Amino acid sequence: MNTDEQLKELVKQKYSEIARQDKDTNASSCCGSGCCSTEVYNIMTDVYVDLEGYNPDADLALGCGLPTQFAKIKKGDTVIDLGSGAGNDCFIARHETGETGKVIGIDFTPAMIEKARQNADKLNYNNVEFRQGDIEKMPVTANVADVVVSNCVLNLVPNKDGVIKEIFRVLKPGGHFSISDIVLQGELPAGIQQAAEMYAGCVSGAIQKDEYLGMMTSNGFKNIIIQKEKTIIIPDDILTNYLNSEEIVAFRKSNTGIYSITVYAEKPADTACCPPGCC
Repeated sequence: MNTDEQLKELVKQKYSEIARQDKDTNASSCCGSGCCSTEVYNIMTDVYVDLEGYNPDADLALGCGLPTQFAKIKKGDTVIDLGSGAGNDCFIARHETGETGKVIGIDFTPAMIEKARQNADKLNYNNVEFRQGDIEKMPVTANVADVVVSNCVLNLVPNKDGVIKEIFRVLKPGGHFSISDIVLQGELPAGIQQAAEMYAGCVSGAIQKDEYLGMMTSNGFKNIIIQKEKTIIIPDDILTNYLNSEEIVAFRKSNTGIYSITVYAEKPADTACCPPGCC
């Protein structure tokens, strides 16, 4: 089994390759024919084109929902986007906050930070910034954000509970988040669980739905609502990279569910900066 640091390095490598695809001919395919994590993302991704603030240069089709659409962002808000990639959700959030707000994107892949900054420069946005860092230890002070958004990123982090604690820390009292992620009901076959590409594609790193929502409750969040849920079906032509024909049939019969959910929750207004039990 990979260690946490090995998993992080795997994700950094895969997402660096994806960030460079359109400018580096040697990285036109991130992992070769038939096995790329972007193929999994193409199944999961939702279409952003109808959202105000959308910029096609920043859309790498790496999400599994539209959290910014549901995030209840107001003019003047400070918004943090976790795993900001090329800046897609940040630029949509910026449209909602207006010029009086502030948007901070956090990503730990240098190539993604570079790409996002280039996109922001092209748009002449002076209230959108991108910080390189680990979302388990965000480079942000406490009680700074009105809203936190994230699109299919917690699946990539070994210490998901640590990220939830960090979200609580950086939100202002009364602030809230809207996060899209992949969750499970039932167990994935070993061939999928152990596949590096399926981890980078946000599948094998997913946890049980009840456990995912339970982390939010145990860390002090209130008014937890599933804003959107959709079933993810992985086609057989992708599964054949990881499972034999008998294993695919067994997986289909197991009723294991893979879901994209967008979750909203609030940090209570009468609270300290950190979640219960961490201070």
